[in-house]
Amino acid sequence: MIRDIERFTKNIYDLLVVGGGINGAAIAHIAAQRGMKVALLEKGDFASGTSSKSTKLIHGGIRYLENFEVDLVYESLRERYIQLKVAPHLVKPLPFVIPVYRGDKRPLWMMQFGVFLYEMLAGPYRVSPRKNLSRDEVMRMEPGIEPEGLKGGVLYYDAQMDDARLCLENVLMADQYGAHVANYVKAVSFVKENGRVTGVRARDVLGNREFEIRAKRVICAAGPWTNELLRLDAPGAKKKVRTTKGIHIVYQGEISKHAILIGSQSDRRIFFVIPWMGNSLIGTTDTDYVAGPDEVKVEQEGINYLLRESRRVFPTLDFNPAKILATFAGLRPLIRKGGSPRKVSRKHLFYEAPSGVIFVVGGKYTTYRKVAADCVSKLRKVSGKEDFRLYGSGAIPESAEAVAGRTGLEPAVVRSLMDLYGTRYEDVLKLAEKDPSLKEKVSDVPPVIKAQLIYAVQTEMAKTLEDITGRRLSLVYQGIVSSKVLSAISSILAK
Repeated sequence: MIRDIERFTKNIYDLLVVGGGINGAAIAHIAAQRGMKVALLEKGDFASGTSSKSTKLIHGGIRYLENFEVDLVYESLRERYIQLKVAPHLVKPLPFVIPVYRGDKRPLWMMQFGVFLYEMLAGPYRVSPRKNLSRDEVMRMEPGIEPEGLKGGVLYYDAQMDDARLCLENVLMADQYGAHVANYVKAVSFVKENGRVTGVRARDVLGNREFEIRAKRVICAAGPWTNELLRLDAPGAKKKVRTTKGIHIVYQGEISKHAILIGSQSDRRIFFVIPWMGNSLIGTTDTDYVAGPDEVKVEQEGINYLLRESRRVFPTLDFNPAKILATFAGLRPLIRKGGSPRKVSRKHLFYEAPSGVIFVVGGKYTTYRKVAADCVSKLRKVSGKEDFRLYGSGAIPESAEAVAGRTGLEPAVVRSLMDLYGTRYEDVLKLAEKDPSLKEKVSDVPPVIKAQLIYAVQTEMAKTLEDITGRRLSLVYQGIVSSKVLSAISSILAK
């Protein structure tokens, strides 16, 4: 995909979307699919904010049942089902075990009833049956777990995702439907006529120049940056978003065989220990955050909290800080209300400013498709049934072994390509067919070939090292990226 900034100045769009996180990407995708002339701008890389800093789950949100948000949980469970169907390469079923201990804030009967209700709400969208577990069954399933005080547990199912790539595939679908999309283009001011917004003045961050983009309607799906854009539109505008911070740790090796839901004994928060890419993802925290969204960072206090609570459940592990491969922090853009952060609703709403700009407020990653569809329907209704697909959607007809046999690639490499790109793995292979030198591996864990680096730049709009190591291939979460990989990426970017 060629980055063509000039085309933005030559059109008057039906819709301009500001924000290339998951909501903005899906809004552009669905609007373009419905025949609208669409532009999408992102000030950094696609998914570089909140949309790549999640717990990597597509889930109903079992804890929202405590807040009696039954409608949100049901909606999320339905959306989970849709994502499992349209993106099986990026969204996969994941078994969870909830161990319950004597003295936990939520007793065993409560967790069993909660999971029962969760499964009943899922109905036909259920992933797999739940199971109440005895103390011995929990210990057999997770041998490293603390036996002292263990009362029993529950097994249930949700789904795990690659959040950055799920966002990217929505961007690529928007492009395929004819939208003009660009990363590293920042909206710096709104263009107005008679008090109504008719576009934005934008800055090409990489080219360091400004230009105007005209549109009949503008939607801001900027997540934690929403309050900033509200005041860019109207300096006295009231804040609509409450940001809460969640931090995560990527810990070396697999701590558990299943995803583990842990209820903190120091407060009523819950967090997860999840097998991820051969290692373990631990998180998340949930605390209020009031500084600027660009300044968010991981603090030692949050790391200590997650390690302390994890050590309580897995006492045989030393949880050595030296084994922390990576940490990351993200901000949840919640509807601005009072109360404890964990009790603030994850529902979404749309605020239309007097200038005509529509701001997307709230929501959770799992319901992004519904958020986008609801938003676009305010401007253009869908006629008939809408076929929601992603860039790599569809069945893969061949096995990895068969493809490896005819291409000369290792089966592990082919499986990795299929998991990342779905049916589009063939596009990567075509690059390697034209130039066999692109079959060369630049990384063993995970397996990466040179063709993927070319594809990241030419098709997936990667512009920087971090775009590729962080969001296209997730290498930064699996240890130190080798100099061989960095050198290969730098060489391709230089060209």
